[in-house]
Amino acid sequence: MAGISEVLHARYVDHAYPMHTHDAWALLIVDDGAIRYDLDKSGNHHGAVETAVTLLPPGVAHDGRSATPHGFRKRVLYLEPSVLDPALAGAAVDTPTLRDGTLRTRVSALHAALAHPADTFEAESRLAFVGERLRSHLRRAPAGVEAARGLAAAFRDLLDERTVTGVSLAEAATVLHAHPTHLVRAFRRAYGLPPHAYLTGRRVERARALLLAGMRPAEAATAVGFYDQSHLTRHFRRFLATPPAAYGRSAAAAPLSRMHADLAVVAASICGNVMF
Repeated sequence: MAGISEVLHARYVDHAYPMHTHDAWALLIVDDGAIRYDLDKSGNHHGAVETAVTLLPPGVAHDGRSATPHGFRKRVLYLEPSVLDPALAGAAVDTPTLRDGTLRTRVSALHAALAHPADTFEAESRLAFVGERLRSHLRRAPAGVEAARGLAAAFRDLLDERTVTGVSLAEAATVLHAHPTHLVRAFRRAYGLPPHAYLTGRRVERARALLLAGMRPAEAATAVGFYDQSHLTRHFRRFLATPPAAYGRSAAAAPLSRMHADLAVVAASICGNVMF
């Protein structure tokens, strides 16, 4: 469905995943348990609980782990970047937890509508209401202080362009006319993780999409820039706690409900094998 790139329902038990980013806005509700996460490596701690809605902007590094011994159950909507103004990202980073019962009810109702392909019009209407409510929160939230991101943004654009082919730090420094150390420091300050970790995360994210589409792990590995399947497996397992072959099989076995080519609904309950 236009505006939503993926819908995820998952149960996590004891898996903790490392810092990573997404291309989409991650809109999360917790149905059982609680989540602890950091938005960067500066000790900026947050939590997601059953009574609140959590919104994370595209490109913002975060990790995640259970805050309770029995794990947690969550539902996530990955909203396309066009759904919300990029200028609202700073407010979302400042206030990722939205304690709004009406918003949570609307998000839950949108999940219910998305489960029925015949209810596309209802889902579109509910997404419009969710977006309206989110914008009302973000526009009144503290704007915060935006870090100077010119160099870091240019470096990230270069990494996005070279995700498959890769780029050396020396080459990036030459292209961007910056000292390598300054380049790495600026990137980490802006996005919360070093550039090599960002590039690896981008490749894992692309591989995940290809595996969901039915591609074999060996083909997916080289298609996204890993040297071979073992190279992909090492990083994929670190991010998702399962090898790519098993992930592809579990995704194929899960009930998928496609409303459009750009909507995938994935149900997972394998001890928390997916990032949010």
